[in-house]
Amino acid sequence: MAVASTMLPLGTPIPPFSLPDAVSGRIVKSTDFSGKPLVVMFICQHCPYVRHVKDELARLGQDYANQKIAIVAISSNDVIKYPDDSPAHLKMMAEELKLNYPVCYDETQEVAKAYRAACTPEFYLFNSLGSLVYRGQLDDSRPKNGLPVTGKDLRAAIERTLAGLPSGEQKPGIGCNIKWKAGNEPDYFAN
Repeated sequence: MAVASTMLPLGTPIPPFSLPDAVSGRIVKSTDFSGKPLVVMFICQHCPYVRHVKDELARLGQDYANQKIAIVAISSNDVIKYPDDSPAHLKMMAEELKLNYPVCYDETQEVAKAYRAACTPEFYLFNSLGSLVYRGQLDDSRPKNGLPVTGKDLRAAIERTLAGLPSGEQKPGIGCNIKWKAGNEPDYFAN
């Protein structure tokens, strides 16, 4: 089922996280990225919306590898019901795409709740002070809408943030709903 981003309020301080990287096994913390802009993306392995943009996710990491910006991906899906989103499968995806940033697994789903994440893919950009300056979509492309995957919305926000400018227009992301564990659904969808 396709859902839209909840659009966490701009200016929100980065919700802290401490999660295992599915590739290296090391613990990745939000504080590891202090002092530089940070892109946090909620993705998973099985979602057709994520698969549609997967090459752009890899290009983002490559294109910004030498910039003063960090990227981290997080998957929060229930792996009992969706085993394709397990850390082992996330590792295979990261290796296949040659992702050069951590791909973390949020087993408790508490990090997704802290970000008010609703869908995959969903993107958040925090400035070097740890304040949310962008949240929403990668670009206007969706599976079957015929538009090219360019990453233009997120890329524009990154470039403006690196230049010290406001991040500009923001549109909600649209994708597969996060697969919540039974009884763990967040209450923010009721608002």
